[in-house]
Amino acid sequence: MSSCEILPFSATLPDTVIFDLDGTLVDSAPDLTGALNATLATLSLAPIPEDEVRHMVGQGVRKLLERGLEAHARPMNSAGLDALSAVFVDYYAAHVADHSRPFPGVVATLRWLSARGVKLGVCTNKPEALARQLIAALDLGQFIPPLAILGGDSLTVKKPDGRHIIATVEALGGDLDRTVMVGDSAADSNAGRDAGIPVILVSFGYTPIPARELDPEAVIDHFNELPATLTRVLDRHRARA
Repeated sequence: MSSCEILPFSATLPDTVIFDLDGTLVDSAPDLTGALNATLATLSLAPIPEDEVRHMVGQGVRKLLERGLEAHARPMNSAGLDALSAVFVDYYAAHVADHSRPFPGVVATLRWLSARGVKLGVCTNKPEALARQLIAALDLGQFIPPLAILGGDSLTVKKPDGRHIIATVEALGGDLDRTVMVGDSAADSNAGRDAGIPVILVSFGYTPIPARELDPEAVIDHFNELPATLTRVLDRHRARA
């Protein structure tokens, strides 16, 4: 594929690749910002700029709301957060893909990997129903089956717990020893490490900490770098095992 780095003939691709969603596959910050600000408006709180919201994303709806409230020095108890979460989810579900789009190179890379038999899944701290809705709305479901989309509410644990990734691999019938995690944050790198698999981070995601400071096996600046990077980090990881 012309948009991906050329692999040597002998290169071995992973059996399975697990992706984070927000900030990795999809630039969802515009719609998350809209939903957060619509929710804050119900409390007569001022909107938060998208550039700030980007660094609040990654640990689920409740944590996003907590961070939004912290920005206004407006703490809220657990019951209040539960009620506010429902407001957020209702709004976001109606606007999940108004402005969200796959990052450049994502669709071509997923198509390339899928055509070569690589199993593809999503492990996200976003609620599962919203993750499935977003993936379907952006037509990424042609590469990622619904059963392989595990959200922050799918299990009793979530990233950075490695069991979240392991369960996603199991849902695909994948081989954990030949799996790579692709994400954008400390939650992704820590979950991959906990699961015992190599991690590739994207440099363009939502983490407030630069990806290269999170000690992944590799960092990519564009999705067309992913196929060759997958092979390289998996070979290196298996050689150390």
